[in-house]
Amino acid sequence: MASSISVDSSPHATAVDLRSDTVTRPTEAMYERMRTAPLGDDGLEGDPTVRELEATTAAMLGKDAGLFVPTCTMANLLAILAQVQRTEQILLEAQAHMVTTERGAATFTGAFLLGITGCRGAMDLNRLEDALRPSASPLRTAMIALETSHNAAGGAVPPVSHMAAVAEMARSRGILVHLDGARLFNAATYLGLAPAKLAVHAGTVSLCLSKGLSAPVGAVLTGPDAVIANARRIRKMIGGTQRQLGIMAAAGLEAVTVMGARLVDDHASARQLSDGLNALHPSISASVPQTNIVQVDLSRTGRGSELWVTDLEAAGVRVRPLGETRLRLVTHRHIGPAEIDKTVAFFGSCLNCVN
Repeated sequence: MASSISVDSSPHATAVDLRSDTVTRPTEAMYERMRTAPLGDDGLEGDPTVRELEATTAAMLGKDAGLFVPTCTMANLLAILAQVQRTEQILLEAQAHMVTTERGAATFTGAFLLGITGCRGAMDLNRLEDALRPSASPLRTAMIALETSHNAAGGAVPPVSHMAAVAEMARSRGILVHLDGARLFNAATYLGLAPAKLAVHAGTVSLCLSKGLSAPVGAVLTGPDAVIANARRIRKMIGGTQRQLGIMAAAGLEAVTVMGARLVDDHASARQLSDGLNALHPSISASVPQTNIVQVDLSRTGRGSELWVTDLEAAGVRVRPLGETRLRLVTHRHIGPAEIDKTVAFFGSCLNCVN
């Protein structure tokens, strides 16, 4: 499938922007849907386009109902607030996004997050078993959270067998399972499965629309009718109710029904990028991606990540540091073969300056 490269008028329009797939712009089809979307008041009688997005996403993930929210952070927060009591415990992989980036939001829940050591985004099941023993903590474990694809693990996709094992461990103890599926469609694409085949292992699932799916904003929390009804009530309490939201929901509909099919392009671009960087010089080591995230180890170049970010931006490539000696590069629909070739060439130029 041919990559769809679009142009914008921002100051960095000519730069190769690999900071995140959140930089994606809406497609023309999204703009057309937004212009013609039927609207209502989502806080009063309801917005028909929002309701369509919620129902469509829930059906795609095999759930009863959905709730459209501004961000996946809010979706994950609502999943906790609607199901976990204060002083209860949530177990999740130690580097999960809900721990490393969203724990500030979790402070509003009164629940405790306990990270379980894992590998490539998958919790060590023996350590998880230990954490679930009644003597392990005075806190009741109310939820186990999964993440796929796993952001901090370089877009890794935990095996379906792992998700099933965690779900069974939880089910046998009466513990809820939530799936942070911000990039769930990337994981499903990698595995060659429908998203519902992954979502089946969790009671509630969040899905981000504004990453590789290219919607401008938004996420959907899906799950049982009663949980989503409670989450809708709490959304209003924390200021998440919006009005003529169908304008944004229309873009979300295009995202969930159309854009997932092209994520294979992003994965191919990430692999091309990884291969190109690894061929440059032994001092640069790029991860071999399963999805659309490449991590680059620069520790043997003798210069830290911040200097690399500065030099690459001057050359026309925008990236983000990942600690002191690594970079994180994310491919998306605005990145095609030409942009990958340019990026590898710029890395080579910067490497020559170092040497």
